[in-house]
Amino acid sequence: MIAVLRETVRGIASLVYPPTCVVCSAAVEPGEYLCPYCTAAAPRLTAPFCDRCSQPFEGAITATFTCANCTHRALHFQTAVAAYRSRGIVRKLLHEFKYGHQRHLKYPLAVWLAETLEDPRLSGRQFDVIIPVPLHSTRERERGFNQAALLAELLAGRTGLRLDESLERIRYTSTQTSHDRAERMRNLQDAFRLRKKANVRGLRVLLIDDVLTTGSTLSECARVLRSAGAISVHAATAARA
Repeated sequence: MIAVLRETVRGIASLVYPPTCVVCSAAVEPGEYLCPYCTAAAPRLTAPFCDRCSQPFEGAITATFTCANCTHRALHFQTAVAAYRSRGIVRKLLHEFKYGHQRHLKYPLAVWLAETLEDPRLSGRQFDVIIPVPLHSTRERERGFNQAALLAELLAGRTGLRLDESLERIRYTSTQTSHDRAERMRNLQDAFRLRKKANVRGLRVLLIDDVLTTGSTLSECARVLRSAGAISVHAATAARA
């Protein structure tokens, strides 16, 4: 009954307030959030890029390769995949979603996130659970939500995979955007742990975050999960910085 009522209200609202593109306000079809022009303007992440962390490179590289940053550091996820670059429209939506309290932007971002599952590195793989990167409780209260959890919830709904918030962030850290790679790794040391009574032993995990920068946050989360017995941890994000 609640679901029917929600759809009825949504239908009435679409008549009174016709749907528009969240970027340019052009008219769009019901259920759409971006017009064709803005959809086409979103910068796709195209090869060549690092097979491990999706860092793009210029040049005529045609074979699969791993970048120097991944080769010379210990990463605990198998691969981290993004379908879009955090540039232009993509960066604008991510910023307004994360810092501007525009929660409705989770819908177009979740569409971009879902496109990672078409990547050969993830497509056809079997996952048992979707786990979002957690926020510290203090930061989540400040922001009002965990952006990774909202995106993971929508992806779980699309895929039918179980959503499990098994990880928790136990140490409040300064924002990662102001740190280089080495500082990010130090900043995240012992920042995460498995929640009490959580069990990931024997599970194949798809780890979710909004954006991938150096991979330090994803790697530290993957380390905790692997230490707790997860068979594998692959990561997917809405965008790659």
